[in-house]
Amino acid sequence: MATDYDAPRKTDEDVSEDSIEELKNRRNDKNSGKVDEDEAEAAESFELPGADLSHEELTVRVLPRQADEFTCASCFLVRHRSQLAEERNGQMYCVDCAG
Repeated sequence: MATDYDAPRKTDEDVSEDSIEELKNRRNDKNSGKVDEDEAEAAESFELPGADLSHEELTVRVLPRQADEFTCASCFLVRHRSQLAEERNGQMYCVDCAG
């Protein structure tokens, strides 16, 4: 079914509700329901998930540099040979650092 996007979106009933006095009353009602809350006090009660990791132990298996890898002389990252950009004075540089 085709939609007429030029047609007004409010019905006659909605338009009559939105009188100036009605809008003023709504604004006053909304402000009266607000509660003053100290942001710093509220932030102290929040506990982020995983924030305390002092009892955790991180175990990572580190592999030695493989035959098809090199260590960049600039950023010292171990990269695959496909990322080798140039070799200067026996030093190898990756594509990110050679520029």
